[in-house]
Amino acid sequence: MFGRAPKKSDNTKYYEILGVPKSASQDDLKKAYRKAAIKNHPDKGGDPEKFKELAQAYEVLSDPEKREIYDQYGEDALKEGMGGGGSHVDPFDIFSSFFGPSFGGGGSSRGRRQRRGEDVVHPLKVSLEDLYNGTSKKLSLSRNVICSKCKGKGSKSGASMRCPGCQGSGMKVTIRQLGPSMIQQMQQPCNECKGTGESINEKDRCPGCKGEKVIQEKKVLEVHVEKGMQHNQKITFPGEADEAPDTVTGDIVFVLQQKDHSKFKRKGEDLFYEHTLSLTEALCGFQFVLTHLDNRQLLIKSDPGEVVKPDQFKAINDEGMPIYQRPFMKGKLYIHFTVEFPDSLAPEQCKALETVLPPRPSSKLTDMEIDECEETTMHDVNNIEEEMRRKQAHAAQEAYEEDDEMPGGAQRVQCAQQ
Repeated sequence: MFGRAPKKSDNTKYYEILGVPKSASQDDLKKAYRKAAIKNHPDKGGDPEKFKELAQAYEVLSDPEKREIYDQYGEDALKEGMGGGGSHVDPFDIFSSFFGPSFGGGGSSRGRRQRRGEDVVHPLKVSLEDLYNGTSKKLSLSRNVICSKCKGKGSKSGASMRCPGCQGSGMKVTIRQLGPSMIQQMQQPCNECKGTGESINEKDRCPGCKGEKVIQEKKVLEVHVEKGMQHNQKITFPGEADEAPDTVTGDIVFVLQQKDHSKFKRKGEDLFYEHTLSLTEALCGFQFVLTHLDNRQLLIKSDPGEVVKPDQFKAINDEGMPIYQRPFMKGKLYIHFTVEFPDSLAPEQCKALETVLPPRPSSKLTDMEIDECEETTMHDVNNIEEEMRRKQAHAAQEAYEEDDEMPGGAQRVQCAQQ
């Protein structure tokens, strides 16, 4: 026995929700839903009710049988069971069929609603020795974890109500008058619910977390600094940041901060070492012991008869920094030599040196030509860059004072009237 068909009712509402005419094709429906759903997705700050309406409208109109029933008899016919019963589809499943489960969270509707918590970043100071040899550091940190008694609900019963202060939005808008016709609108987290949008009855609050949904926990993390790691390199502990209900836990990230070393400088995979030689060592040979970053003693010496010039570099292969994740391979160790000259020499020392050093270049000037030259006096310049800066500043000051004395650029000569 067949029931009586329902009377005809409004059959334009779903088309209006999607913003399409009744003659819209399936492609038109898809384009309209895609555009409106992205705009109104709750995870992107959209209207949740509008998002549900869009899913309901598209679910009906995209099904040829349901669309035909809706076009003839309206929404009530679908609710009364025609065309396979009422529609109770999850709006997030409709959205996921277009964009995949990765948009806004995990695979379930609860997962998609989850936002990702913020990462916690900590600087970690390390020495050059730590980066050369590798090390482990244990660090104690405090973080929020979901309360185990209420499982993050904040209440004994698991119930909560919409916050009356922000109407469940978690945000409050305040308006401040700046002037006669100027106002400033500011949005900030609601102080009554701390941005959660929920309010919990005081008597129903969880005794473990006092309604906060999370409790503080101390945790010790062991950070492994590997050989060859770089300044500013990150070491990440996934999912170890603060926990919060309906939130994917962020990461704890340690950023390595290399401290300066008194002897060595690092440039990528290479090390640089400064060493000063006396003039005798530079000319006649040298030998010294270099203590490396792993406390090995390296014997550094010149070849017989070798002369080291001021500002010269020498390299030792495979004594630089270990290469990250290939620690048995190393860069180069560069030694930068400076030569320390004596302040002065006695006449007898000069004569002794002249007997062993290459002869001076002979002068091409005659004694008479030399007598006609003017004598000069030289003085020491300890820092040429500083001296140039002083001269420029002095010249600028003189130009400024000249401009003050001659307004208009120059003095005008006036003719006296007879």
